[in-house]
Amino acid sequence: MAANKPVKGPASYFPSIEKTYGQPIEHWLKLLDGVRDKKHMEQVAFLKTVHKMGHGHANALVAYHRASAQT
Repeated sequence: MAANKPVKGPASYFPSIEKTYGQPIEHWLKLLDGVRDKKHMEQVAFLKTVHKMGHGHANALVAYHRASAQT
């Protein structure tokens, strides 16, 4: 039986984000869809100001969202 690989990068924050803010990751990614025309730090600021999210969590979600959009 293969051992599970540890999650790395922005997704490593996902369990903490879900626990802290009480919403699934899909909720946050859908919100970011609505501001996809904004720059990276503008999207981070959106999550921080409108949704009271901490900088590290907001940055991880934005980085993941932007990377996913490029694939």
